[in-house]
Amino acid sequence: MSPQSLFRFCPRCAAGITPGSPLTCPACGFRYYFNPTVAAAAYLFDAAGRALLIRRAKDPAAGKLAVPGGFIDAGETAEDGLRREIFEEVGLAAGPLRYLGSWTNQYPYAGVTYPVVDLIFAAPAVRPETALPLDAVAGLEWRTPADIDPDELAFPSLKMALAVLISETATPPSPAS
Repeated sequence: MSPQSLFRFCPRCAAGITPGSPLTCPACGFRYYFNPTVAAAAYLFDAAGRALLIRRAKDPAAGKLAVPGGFIDAGETAEDGLRREIFEEVGLAAGPLRYLGSWTNQYPYAGVTYPVVDLIFAAPAVRPETALPLDAVAGLEWRTPADIDPDELAFPSLKMALAVLISETATPPSPAS
């Protein structure tokens, strides 16, 4: 069920409304746009070129693999929110972030399916040997991108970002001009 399908009354004047996006109240003219939420995640690498994967402890996709990340809070940049999420989930700091791309995702939670835009980055892990499974993390694994089975990943956006990482390592650098 999508978020907009849950509204039956205007949040401003309480008049009955027809669900939709934008939500439009025929009585007072109030309009509300249901925009996607934003999440950020990062493939963190150790010096051996292995990426840190987390085993999800909670639904959606409990037991599947993901990378550290999560939802961006109001007032945060994607980078600040990502750094906060990395620390909360695995206790690490990330070095310089490199943007891989953005992909859409559906996040089913408590009977509602939320539209999400996932911003995926890559970065070196600072002191990777100190990583710990913390908030909503059942376990940690280090693998090279080529050794990650996309079918083990929790979300389609992570699979697409993995394909970008793998294609980058398979493409020889262009000659200097």
